[in-house]
Amino acid sequence: MAGTRGYVNRRLHSLLGVVPIGIFLLQHLTVNFFATRGPEAFNAAAHFMESLPYRYVLEIFIIFLPLLFHSIYGVYIAFTAKSNLSNFGYFRNWMFMLQRITGILTLIFVAWHVWETRIAIGFGWAELNYSLMEGILTEPFFFWFYIVGVISTTFHFANGLWSFCVSWGITVSPRSQLVMTYASIVVFVAISYVGVRTLIQFAYGI
Repeated sequence: MAGTRGYVNRRLHSLLGVVPIGIFLLQHLTVNFFATRGPEAFNAAAHFMESLPYRYVLEIFIIFLPLLFHSIYGVYIAFTAKSNLSNFGYFRNWMFMLQRITGILTLIFVAWHVWETRIAIGFGWAELNYSLMEGILTEPFFFWFYIVGVISTTFHFANGLWSFCVSWGITVSPRSQLVMTYASIVVFVAISYVGVRTLIQFAYGI
């Protein structure tokens, strides 16, 4: 029974990392990327997201609860799973180890980002606009903190796509898994560019 529960939890953990958390990540990066068109474009996109009907219901059930489960179970996996890296230095074992490391880094980054933006906005301490992120990212420490956080997050998601496809039986053969490896690298590079380019815009206005 315990083995079955662990199997179900791992599959649910993998699924939630892609749907809905992964979809929200892509949407969040896309909205933020409007900053490259200027403050007015970003503010319009951000305010549109704020005005969505049932926003709080969506945030709780589509973002925060799935993220909470994914984070807690991910920490459990990170500290209990064995990668056999010392015995088998294969590419996938390295990816396995990096997935756990970036998972912890991503958790720290997301927790701080939520506190610094969503919670601050909820309490009325800040307003969601271009100036908020500009003020944060013009500080050198936080700029590099966000760079590391965004790259950790995009790697964790892109590499997690590979694990998701294996866990759910989408890529079974070695060839399909190799193709998915290349596809996940493309996804990582593409969304990392979107995230880092946005940070540079906020920090330096270029």
